Amino acid sequence: MYKKRRIRQYIWCWIFILPTTLFYLGFQGWPILSSIYYSALNWSGISSDKAFVGLGNFKELLSDHWFWNAFANSFKYMLYSVPLLIILSLFLAVLLNEKTLKRREVYRTLFFLPVITTASIVGIIMLFIWSPTGAINGVLRLFGEKQTINFLGQAKLALPTVAVIGVWKDVGIYMIYWLAALQSVPQDVVEAAKIDGAGKWQEFRYITVPIILPIGGVIVLLAVINSLKVFDIVQTMTGGGPFFATDVMGTFVYRTAYASSVGMPRLGYASAAAMLFGICVILIGFVLNTLKSLISKKRVD
Repeated sequence: MYKKRRIRQYIWCWIFILPTTLFYLGFQGWPILSSIYYSALNWSGISSDKAFVGLGNFKELLSDHWFWNAFANSFKYMLYSVPLLIILSLFLAVLLNEKTLKRREVYRTLFFLPVITTASIVGIIMLFIWSPTGAINGVLRLFGEKQTINFLGQAKLALPTVAVIGVWKDVGIYMIYWLAALQSVPQDVVEAAKIDGAGKWQEFRYITVPIILPIGGVIVLLAVINSLKVFDIVQTMTGGGPFFATDVMGTFVYRTAYASSVGMPRLGYASAAAMLFGICVILIGFVLNTLKSLISKKRVD
């Protein structure tokens, strides 16, 4: 009887999982397998002429200056955005987790609104705000800055500016992650610390941080991987310019596969670039996850 009940439970579990599995295979699994196949072809994606080149596309990528430029810019974007995103979202989460703060639900909603706003809309609005005649330059002039700054038109400023805008858009979702972590801290432990005379900083440093550290590792891992996959905000605001200063892997693959400005699009070459960068992202995720596991194990020991 017990065995039959377990079998029925497994069947119902698979019934509920099946739609998600089918969606994953259709919208994630099949495109990945297709990219692996396309990466071995010299193919524009729009003609019937396909030539098998094996690892030829990968060999060409290794000597492609623009590929490595986009590769480096992706990691620069990560270095600009992730530390700021993690620190700011944690600060907001700690602030909005305070029970004494009035209308904290309203503030949480306000900080979360950019997350549900379409990236293309955000990019278009931010183009006006950060333009030489926009609000940011207007505020700087109020503080005595006489020279107009073209944040998105200067190669040195464009990528950090886009990273700041990306942080503004994504900070709400990571704030929610941190709030979930903070609310997992046992309140009896916090109350015991207060009775022993611990202040706010001591409570946060010696109680909250050690408890939320494992979840924090997952949050950092998600932030790193998502920052490396950036595309829409960059494409909308700069299109990879000026002078390819903001050209990340997403814009490089898109331009090569669908919007080539020189000759025919190269879907096979773009697929190889995506595969090579994807392998790098997977390796980074594996390394970060291993480090998180080692730190968690060390804390337990």
